[in-house]
Amino acid sequence: MDRPQVSGQSDKVGKVEEEVYLRWTSPSRLFKPRNREFFTNIGAIVFLLMVILVFAREFALIAAVLGVVFFIYVTSTVPPEDVEHRLTNLGLDSAGHFYRWEEFVEFWFEEQWNQGHIVLRPIFGPLVQVLLGKENREKVRAIIAKHVPYREEPQKSWVDNAATWLSEKVPLENQTS
Repeated sequence: MDRPQVSGQSDKVGKVEEEVYLRWTSPSRLFKPRNREFFTNIGAIVFLLMVILVFAREFALIAAVLGVVFFIYVTSTVPPEDVEHRLTNLGLDSAGHFYRWEEFVEFWFEEQWNQGHIVLRPIFGPLVQVLLGKENREKVRAIIAKHVPYREEPQKSWVDNAATWLSEKVPLENQTS
């Protein structure tokens, strides 16, 4: 049941008004169009893996591998949509998901495929990554650093190091393409 409004009474008792510091749009995810060489190499690797899995009678694993290959194909051929990001006094609003500043432990910047992005580490859960698009990195850093500690270089786990080593030793396409 609605309460009658008394003159001078406000609905915003105890609420903090949201103030937008910065707003920009960027693609929703990293994207790099892949060439024929990439898909040929993936196909060769998957074919060899399928032969091994058929002899081992691991049909459920075959289905899982085919699902991963389909995912790689779709994300490599379908460009991402543009989404809006907002930095406010309360937190980060990215593509319709709101994250309070208190949820984050630290943040840093990364560059991949000539696309800069912010990486925020929450207390719990996966990393939050937001592409910068054409937005000024220093402007974004200054705003977020008021609320979340900035880290120049993130800590690398053994998985990060192994992935970097593997991608250098077994490239799926030429670096010049």
